[in-house]
Amino acid sequence: MTIYTGPVFDMARAQFQVIADYLEIAQDERDRLLYPKRAVAVSCPIHRDDGTTAVFQGYRVQHHLTLGPTKGGTRFAPSVDIGEVAALAVWMSWKCALTGLPYGGAKGGITVDPHALSRHELENLSRRYMQEMIPFVGPHTDVMAPDMGTNEQVMAWFMDTYSMYQGRTVTEIVTGKPVSNGGTEGRREATGRGVGFLTERACERIGLETAGATAIVQGFGNVGSVAAQSLAERGMKIVGVSDHTACYYDPRGLDIAALTRHAATHGALRGFANEIAFDPRELLMQPCDVLVPAATERVIDAAVAAKLRCRILAEGANGPTTPDADLVLDQRRGEVFVIPDILCNAGGVVVSYFEWVQDLQQFFWDEAEVMSKLYHVLQKAFAQVMARAERDGVSHRTAAMAIGVQKVQDAKQTRGLFP
Repeated sequence: MTIYTGPVFDMARAQFQVIADYLEIAQDERDRLLYPKRAVAVSCPIHRDDGTTAVFQGYRVQHHLTLGPTKGGTRFAPSVDIGEVAALAVWMSWKCALTGLPYGGAKGGITVDPHALSRHELENLSRRYMQEMIPFVGPHTDVMAPDMGTNEQVMAWFMDTYSMYQGRTVTEIVTGKPVSNGGTEGRREATGRGVGFLTERACERIGLETAGATAIVQGFGNVGSVAAQSLAERGMKIVGVSDHTACYYDPRGLDIAALTRHAATHGALRGFANEIAFDPRELLMQPCDVLVPAATERVIDAAVAAKLRCRILAEGANGPTTPDADLVLDQRRGEVFVIPDILCNAGGVVVSYFEWVQDLQQFFWDEAEVMSKLYHVLQKAFAQVMARAERDGVSHRTAAMAIGVQKVQDAKQTRGLFP
């Protein structure tokens, strides 16, 4: 029996078992690698603007601290539960190990619709959540970051709350902060730009010219919108985009700059242009050169995978492809080039690491240096994944996850098991 249940954690567990079999990990070592070191559940009461009191459930899961402190985002969404948070923490562990960061994975969140809160209520909830987490987090224990439903402002409230309890400013407790509060240049754009950079590497790999290639981006939040801009800057024509409010498709190409301005002004894509509205269930299966799922988990199942008409699947979201879909994509390996999530969206945690390092040293870099270092890390990880996949004749996801899992396993074995 385990507290980690639900479809998202079941998916993470199934993926791990595939890798454990591939790496021939002993059965008695698998649970130690898979299950989190620590899970915290808290109640977060706040005063609503109308004078009533509301209580929200919050979570934080720290997967392992073998390589250093844990690192991971904090999600404010109605779907948040302990299983989802644990799965995201596990994936973050493999992602950090793959890219060579001295972290274990973590994730946190609150079960809430942030759009249903006023700014004052959102601040109260953010501060209360951090207050409840203070005994369990720290710059060398667990470093938070933004995720779905949170942003730079929430991170600033987290940092300020932690600092008030320490009696000094502790910028390194969170990453993804405003630059004015110890954040780093390029952090907000890092994940989306990383998607663009790795997609370009994949295009080179399969001999696809970026200029004139077509792309569809599902999800138009921080990751999806920046990824769309990054692909457009490389000469690609974005023919489809969507978020939770609207979906647009136009084979002639969409005005990404105008869509980005609209989303920034109105908070979502809804209301941009009715004449190009499209069925969001069909968007993923439209013909394109590059498909970027950048929304939520489990949007590509086996049925969708069989109908994909893209040449490159660039996974900007965490866990967008189910294990059943992976079996289908494995059979289509020559048709669809997969950039797996733990590689494709790693730009955010890599630049979060840069931010943490800069805060610890109190020595800051300009954006050009940040992006140069980011692309160097991503290029190295991409090359390692391609080499492993070719050497062993396995999928890109298997290769990427195997590199991450093996690094964590090796570190645990050399450190031993404390009595």
